[in-house]
Amino acid sequence: MSGLDWLILAGTLLSIVVYGVWKTRGSTNVEEYVMGGHRAKWWTIGLSVMATQASAITFLSTPGQAYHDGMGFVQFYFGLPLAMIIICMVFVPLYHRLKVYTAYEFLESRFDLKTRTLAAILFLIQRGLAAGITIFAPAIILSAVLGWNLNTLNIIIGILVIIYTVSGGTRAVSVTQKQQMFVIMLGMFMAFFFILGFLPGDITFTKVLKIAGANEKLNILDFDLNTSSRYTFWSGITGGMFLALAYFGTDQSQVQRYLSGKSVRESQLGLIFNAVLKVPMQFFILLVGVMVFVFYQFNASPLNFNPAATEAVMNSDYSQDYQVLVDAHEKLETDKQSVQGLYSLAIDKKDQSQVKELSEQMVLINQEERANREAAKNVIAKANPGVETNDKDYVFIHFILNFLPRGLIGLLLAVILSAAMSSTASELNALGTISALDLYKRNKKTEENEAHYVKASKGFTLLWGVIAIGIACVADLFDNLIQLVNIIGSIFYGNVLGIFLLAFFFKWIRGNAVFTAALITQVIVIVGFKFDWMSYLWLNAFGCGLVIVLALILEGFDRLLRNPPIQT
Repeated sequence: MSGLDWLILAGTLLSIVVYGVWKTRGSTNVEEYVMGGHRAKWWTIGLSVMATQASAITFLSTPGQAYHDGMGFVQFYFGLPLAMIIICMVFVPLYHRLKVYTAYEFLESRFDLKTRTLAAILFLIQRGLAAGITIFAPAIILSAVLGWNLNTLNIIIGILVIIYTVSGGTRAVSVTQKQQMFVIMLGMFMAFFFILGFLPGDITFTKVLKIAGANEKLNILDFDLNTSSRYTFWSGITGGMFLALAYFGTDQSQVQRYLSGKSVRESQLGLIFNAVLKVPMQFFILLVGVMVFVFYQFNASPLNFNPAATEAVMNSDYSQDYQVLVDAHEKLETDKQSVQGLYSLAIDKKDQSQVKELSEQMVLINQEERANREAAKNVIAKANPGVETNDKDYVFIHFILNFLPRGLIGLLLAVILSAAMSSTASELNALGTISALDLYKRNKKTEENEAHYVKASKGFTLLWGVIAIGIACVADLFDNLIQLVNIIGSIFYGNVLGIFLLAFFFKWIRGNAVFTAALITQVIVIVGFKFDWMSYLWLNAFGCGLVIVLALILEGFDRLLRNPPIQT
């Protein structure tokens, strides 16, 4: 990295932190600190909601996901607009009417304290883990690629977030996320156009799409009914909708964003803004990944994008085996570039038979390359079982560091770290609020003034920041980071969503039945995930349905025991 890159990176991050602290100084009461004084406009809410969901994982993992598997991942988000409509119609008016600080306050008024506490604890578990991962994700990748110390990066990212989140609370999170979303989208658009400019002069965007399509990278819709298929239209429209309902409707990190709205209408417009733009944004980020794939059809790529993995195998007894695969990879790259050049000429000549023949050759070469990459992963695993062989999360950062010009590298790294900060800030803000209000304040025997609970919220936010840094420092990389976050959510969200749906629509169900059903459901969902009963997206619908059914059965039994049929 050049001095200009460092200047842009440091300047961007520090300006966000300083702006957040300065803009939101002086919060003295709980409403101001937790709800931002209910001053947020719809565009602030919309951008804040979007930035909370779009962590660094989104901008590291999603392009790599598209590079390897194509655009099909976008189906994951198909249920989100439907979920936003339901939340706008049901959740938002109810939360505003009850004037709650947290989503879980409603559960106590509807059921009882233990149900509220259980839902809050489930949130703290899954969101606390997720907060650590949102710090860990960019840190492990940047440390591997740049050679920076992993734990030092974890601590730096965590401290930057803690400074303005503890200082300004909800409003600090919201106002900084507007700047962060601007930086993020500016960086992604610049990356897109630079990739297009780096391709050979005769490769137009139309040809890019044809090359990607020939390699099945543009297969967006999959109507397979198999529940073990991870990303299909049906899993997105159902499992994805349940996940979005639970996340945006019951997860305090999101609920707190729109509860800070100036009115019900502002909150609803902010969520509709997110519903309209979220799918196109994810589509665009995946398209950037497809563009990176096409770029590497004309430019050399490493056999494995994780430099730590390459270093580990080349310094082992398996270095010669790996070198054989490297030589085969380089030959395939030469063949691929030759075929791509002929393919472009065939398109210009409109020679459809040659286009088809070259397209088939291109596909075969890429299949061989993928098989070669898989063989390389096996060799790496033998050389060092502890090193990460799955390199999806390293694809985009490799492109950034090796091909983008000075200045833009710093901006794209700022994008990654800004996304990490924005998502983590929302999570810490919510974790501190839930701990202070749902657990500490609700169970405290003596009355305290507003200043006391503001200090408590700040203290718990700081504590969760330290815990998140600790989780990041001991975390381990999983298959694909964006999948890991969604898997963690899917294990807990369905159950919590079911509790809320019981509260909304089953007025005769009481707290004891819901509490017991939720405990049983959580155990069953964890067991189901462990033994791979279904794709993780389906766990959302499964957990939601199971807790409702169990609560209905338990309530029915309880009523029967209390009011046995009269014997005649």
